Amino acid sequence: MRARTLRSSLLKRIVFDDDAGTLLVSFRSGLRYIYEGVPRTIYDALGKAGSAGQFFNEHVKGRYACRPDPTRKRYRPVAD
Repeated sequence: MRARTLRSSLLKRIVFDDDAGTLLVSFRSGLRYIYEGVPRTIYDALGKAGSAGQFFNEHVKGRYACRPDPTRKRYRPVAD
């Protein structure tokens, strides 16, 4: 696995799993999504992009199947 923390107003961190060909994207909002079938070249280019958010929107979003990260813990208030 490879990981990078980004300096972006949209994206916080990206993690690439070479074996699975998946890209985990952590957004500044706290959401995390796994994108499937992403080539390593996309991960490398995203990590080097001058604007990671723009690169993500143009080359990842809507181009690869994605799902919410099932390991993300959600903290919600307990109803009384």
